[in-house]
Amino acid sequence: MLKLYGSTTSPFVRRLRIWLANTEHEFINLQIFDGPDRETLAARNPAMKIPMLEDGDAIIFDSRMIYRYLTEKFSFPKPSWEQENHLTVIDAVNDSLVQILLLERSEIDTNADHMYFRLQRERVDTSLQYLDSLVTEGIFNDWHYPSICLYCLIDWVEFRTLHDLSNVPQLLQFHRDNSDRIEVTATDPRKD
Repeated sequence: MLKLYGSTTSPFVRRLRIWLANTEHEFINLQIFDGPDRETLAARNPAMKIPMLEDGDAIIFDSRMIYRYLTEKFSFPKPSWEQENHLTVIDAVNDSLVQILLLERSEIDTNADHMYFRLQRERVDTSLQYLDSLVTEGIFNDWHYPSICLYCLIDWVEFRTLHDLSNVPQLLQFHRDNSDRIEVTATDPRKD
């Protein structure tokens, strides 16, 4: 049986949980920052990151690689190059905000006027504006993997209050339009 390792609050893990909603698998919730779960992660994944997928003897790291692996395993339609680009933009926002969150939890002032923080904020702002325009164009009207990833990003930003989304109204509407999906409510990190 497939085993997906991760945490309920990670947007990278949640996207896979939603995508796998109709596929038999076991979800193993880890507390990745310390204790025995950190040791479990270290023993299986040298990158020390979640998500990770175990399929028999195969262990796959990183949400994009897991998605690719499962797409091939189950002969799901492969994403177009345009969709891959959309996923890259979504991942860029996620990555920047994860870094900011970890720095804030390390008691570092991320509002300071330093190049690193300016670059992260610029990436987030530019990328969110771009994604907002794609929603306006109807690119995410179908509920496919890129749409799931976008939903998980926006919901995570809202959940963690990481960024003001008031200037991206189409993203907020996209979030509202999809928030009642059963696989979305079943994986809501606010329930844990």
